[in-house]
Amino acid sequence: PVGSGCCRPISRKRVVLSRRSSMAGSIVASPWASPALVLPMAATLLMVLALFVFDMSYGYFVESRGKRQLAGLFGQYVPPELVEEMSDDPTAFSLEGESREMTVLFSDVRGFTTISEGLEPRELSELMNDYLTPMTQAIHHNRGTIDKYMGDAIMAFWGAPLQDPDHASNALATGLEMMQRLAAIKLRFKERGWPEINIGVGLNTGQMSVGNMGSEFRMAYTVLGDAVNLGSRLEGLTKQYGVDIIVSESTRAAVSGHAFRELDRVRVKGKDKPVTIYEPLGAKDKLEKAVKDEMGLYAQALKLYRAQNWDMAEIQFLNLKQSTPARNLYTLYLERIAHFRGHPPDVDWDGVFTHESK
Repeated sequence: PVGSGCCRPISRKRVVLSRRSSMAGSIVASPWASPALVLPMAATLLMVLALFVFDMSYGYFVESRGKRQLAGLFGQYVPPELVEEMSDDPTAFSLEGESREMTVLFSDVRGFTTISEGLEPRELSELMNDYLTPMTQAIHHNRGTIDKYMGDAIMAFWGAPLQDPDHASNALATGLEMMQRLAAIKLRFKERGWPEINIGVGLNTGQMSVGNMGSEFRMAYTVLGDAVNLGSRLEGLTKQYGVDIIVSESTRAAVSGHAFRELDRVRVKGKDKPVTIYEPLGAKDKLEKAVKDEMGLYAQALKLYRAQNWDMAEIQFLNLKQSTPARNLYTLYLERIAHFRGHPPDVDWDGVFTHESK
């Protein structure tokens, strides 16, 4: 593994060189210990100096080569400061597969197929570069690792190759920063006559397998597991709920000082276990009174909905929609209430909505 292999050769060489330096030091001292040994003092000192210079130069060469190897492996995926930390302590990471609690982020451009069909190949390439560069900067700014680009989609994670106790907070900060950067991107696109783009971001925290994976022909440092798949599913739900970012209950629990709006309890496609999903609203201590009031009314409406009190729930959601007509979430619940009136759920319904599509 690079994490361990980068440091062991350096230490062995330096041990050998240190022994040589010690031997040279013994030779310097030996004229006083043994008069029979005749060595010109100047030549002896030059030999010691040469060994010292060689020792330092070789160590610098090996260290520089190790940094270049790390930069080659991770330079495009992790920020430079993390590469520097990894080179300073090669024992702090490993490429071997292991299980860690981490946070994964997925982002995707909505309606990208339609956008791409209206652009020439060269223009599309320029658009993607102009979009992906600031998005990548947001990830690197918050100590994230780029897993891969999948066309217009981005997959990134926190918590590897270096441990990150704040992986959930850093991932959430990235999602919020991506939205801020998107506003500037939209302005540039408008100036160039390009179509407006919108994105969705999904975040999930959990146990994931991370390490170098692939074949003998090509390897990639990546993450796998159910927790990773859930992150992808959450990104796909952002458009349905009319929000920019969706986080799982585990990500919410791992982030402190932030306010969240509960969106729903869902079963995503391919999963039996329900999960509560949330929309991040901002720092708790900076939340406006109007937002707090809306959250209180929404919590009441959600409680009535889950109790199958369709009439009272409908009134609450209608009032919320009237005060914030741009909120698609309330339209979604009004449509569900209309559906459940004609097709009532089971008596023991737990309020969980099952999504049949990704």
